[in-house]
Amino acid sequence: MALTDNPSRDGPRLRGVIFDMDGVLVRSEPILAEAAIQMFAEKGFDVRHEEFRPFLGMGEDRYIGGVAEARGIRLDPERDKARTYALYLELIKGRLRALPGVHELVDECRRRGLRLAVASSADEIKVAGNLREIGLPPSTFDVVVHGDHVARKKPAPDIFLEATRRLGLEPSSCLVIEDAISGIAAAKAAGARCLAVTTSFPPERLAEADWIALGLDHVPAEALEW
Repeated sequence: MALTDNPSRDGPRLRGVIFDMDGVLVRSEPILAEAAIQMFAEKGFDVRHEEFRPFLGMGEDRYIGGVAEARGIRLDPERDKARTYALYLELIKGRLRALPGVHELVDECRRRGLRLAVASSADEIKVAGNLREIGLPPSTFDVVVHGDHVARKKPAPDIFLEATRRLGLEPSSCLVIEDAISGIAAAKAAGARCLAVTTSFPPERLAEADWIALGLDHVPAEALEW
């Protein structure tokens, strides 16, 4: 069921679909927060899950660093991020699952002849680990862009512009699927259309997207037929 849709088909034909990862393909943020909480605990700080929420979709440097900055905690960025990833990659084993509709939508996009990309602000180690764990290794997609590929993270459009460049497509012929407010802003700034899923935020917070759906098992037909 689509919560909202915009059936306009003016402009270029859809040729590519760009998936954000966290909150779209998987819901890994709670496990990442669990790992980061353990990392902070090892440093002697009691951090709560909700403290990470303002930094969703901004990449791990900001996800961890934003909480540290707000708390006045001194970090060794590379060492502490590496420790968080080491904890995370152990925690996801046997726990991480693709969100409903993910495999089916990837198959449907392939059937339609669309080019596919993943564009995530996360670092390569997390992107690759997540995709392998849910049975969609990086080779499933034509292009995988991660946070190490761009200097500016969302809401800057850079990651989606890089994905469209690597796909060989104009942004206006691509659909970005996002769950975060910063990701929607990035997609629109890049010149792409955007389908938002309500994994992380309620529909009223996602109003800038072209379509809003409950998840990838409820994608409105119009989002793939322009």
